[in-house]
Amino acid sequence: MEGSAPVAQQLVQARPKPGTPSLLRELNDRAALELLLAEGPLTRAQLSERTGVSKVTGSQVLARLEERGLVMIAGQQAGGRGPNAALYAVVPTSAYVAGLYVELDQVSAAVADVTGRRVAEVTVDPNGADDPVGMVVGAISQACASGGIGLSRLSAVVIGSPGVLDPNTGAPRLAVNLPTWHEGVLDGLRDVLHTPVVIENDVNLAAMAERADGAAAGQDDFAFVWLGGGLGLATVIGGTVLRGSGGAAGEIGWLPVHGTMLPSGDEHPGKAGLQALAGGWAVQALAAEHGFGGGAPDEAVARAVAAGPRGEAFLDEVAHRVSIGVAAICTVLDPGLVVLGGTVGRAGGAALAARVAAGVPRICLARPTVVPTRSGDEPVLRGAMLAALEQARAGVLGSLGDSVTQVSE
Repeated sequence: MEGSAPVAQQLVQARPKPGTPSLLRELNDRAALELLLAEGPLTRAQLSERTGVSKVTGSQVLARLEERGLVMIAGQQAGGRGPNAALYAVVPTSAYVAGLYVELDQVSAAVADVTGRRVAEVTVDPNGADDPVGMVVGAISQACASGGIGLSRLSAVVIGSPGVLDPNTGAPRLAVNLPTWHEGVLDGLRDVLHTPVVIENDVNLAAMAERADGAAAGQDDFAFVWLGGGLGLATVIGGTVLRGSGGAAGEIGWLPVHGTMLPSGDEHPGKAGLQALAGGWAVQALAAEHGFGGGAPDEAVARAVAAGPRGEAFLDEVAHRVSIGVAAICTVLDPGLVVLGGTVGRAGGAALAARVAAGVPRICLARPTVVPTRSGDEPVLRGAMLAALEQARAGVLGSLGDSVTQVSE
């Protein structure tokens, strides 16, 4: 329109200027809300002390957040003299999230409120579904119904699955174990759910769960090695997972190993590369040779650990094979910490980790600390929930800035 200011200029004029009361209010509100999300219920005095604002300002912050329906009184804290102090907490229903783990034989889904409290969990049989969008939506719908949550109330959905994802679009590029998991799945899910949806590699999510409260708690740099039916790697540098230019960083099953067949392009390595040496099939075959055959690879490893001296030769050989892969990782990255996860890593526990820690320096110059996973029996689903919560909370915090902009216009 003639005579009107350029759009960029209008946006600059609409934003609160640095140091204005509206911007300071937003900063104080965000700090308080982030603190309550991280630490749970706090009194006004505690909130003021930890955010560094006066008690008067702290009271004003809580009043604004209460008015917006983001904070509520959640109880009382008994003190010394005088009345008990009210405890303030984030309203749990401010946002809901869903996390999923999609595997070949089952889909696990959970729904949580913005505080991280799970309100529902379900496990669904995919029945070889040829409709991945319908399968995922069905699992989410079932979880939401179980928790009494409307599907439209979800603020974020994060799905963990095996395979390679396009780092630019986030869509599945290669998922050998999920042949129907193709590029159109992500767009299809977003169209049906009308909410932000992210698909993430399962090993990457397991690593972030490990960093949250597992063996790598608080660590910004470490390598997470997944040992199970398949092999995987998540390299965390500066708190961020390394993905590679094509999203294939960490696909160590394809790692060429002398004495095994070379992997072939996009085909699953199967009995080639490191997968042929330390993958699930290889561990099962080795277990049979040592008298621990029958059942899944992790079951064989667990029996060997429980067998004491009788299982040592089997564990020594498994550890040697794993050490070859870990040594290759350490030669390039030299991480100070390596966490052994996946079903086999968990089953092997400290016995397997100690053997790998001793084996790696025999092959390369690195001497990493090697420890078993401590993130529980559902690390991928937990990682998906953590990622979804991060998104939802960012949205709630972002809404505070939106309100300031609206007031200033």
